[in-house]
Amino acid sequence: MHHGFDQTLREIAAATTATLDALIAPIPGPRGHVLEAMRYSALDGGKRFRPFLVCASCDALGGARAGALRVAAALEMVHCYSLIHDDLPAMDNADLRRGRPSLHKAFNEAVAILAGDGLLTLAFEVLAEPATDADANVRLRLILELAQAAGCDGMVGGQMIDLSPERDGLDLDGVAHLQALKTGALIRYGARAGAILGRASPAQEAALDAYASDLGLVFQIADDILDVTATTEALGKPAGQDEGNAKATFVRLLGLEGAQTEAARITERAIAHLDGFGPRAHVLREAARFVLVRES
Repeated sequence: MHHGFDQTLREIAAATTATLDALIAPIPGPRGHVLEAMRYSALDGGKRFRPFLVCASCDALGGARAGALRVAAALEMVHCYSLIHDDLPAMDNADLRRGRPSLHKAFNEAVAILAGDGLLTLAFEVLAEPATDADANVRLRLILELAQAAGCDGMVGGQMIDLSPERDGLDLDGVAHLQALKTGALIRYGARAGAILGRASPAQEAALDAYASDLGLVFQIADDILDVTATTEALGKPAGQDEGNAKATFVRLLGLEGAQTEAARITERAIAHLDGFGPRAHVLREAARFVLVRES
């Protein structure tokens, strides 16, 4: 991993965690239990890659980091909510997340559902507040695009396809479409949010959008590869789930070597979308290379 990218990723991750810590403040009394659960999920680490994309895209355009960190925290809240609900017995039935018991195991299913709901709604509250950006039109666009990325036209729609009986019979285009919704939509939002905050020109916004769309695809291909090559300890979640469930994945459809080749090809295409940004987009280019070779 390139030192400059590694340092920026860690810096943004720490700043995002601090922002989440302040936004999800603990309180006494019965209501405090759901906040404790929200904090368990949101403050437990992770690479904070989606928050990184918000801040790095905004940085590439000379935007303000303070607002970007609030948007980054809101995006991470939505991501964490999705993980909480994905792990529930009604969906993936996973007992482990980021090397710790899943939220419904650490608390219970009812609290996990409420904690996910709490994180999702708090995310939109954060985006709506003037502290995120003084321009109400910017805030409205951030809200609209996150709703689209997280809802039936994005992550929720992708999860529904993933749970459907048709999932196992998808061809390559079908798997790519599924993952563009389930995984790619929030990754794409990260870069788009940075573009919105940084007052990107239409051409700059289109370039960041194309970059993030390809990046989301590489991210999922890498996930499919790791599912068959990494250990549960390295991943911090159960390995081999897709293979065990006989799901149609990039590895199943292309083979391991074919999936690796395709991921490398799309990575180079993602990086090429950033040509117009020059050295300002250096960490975004390194981020694409990181996604390709990540080990967890």
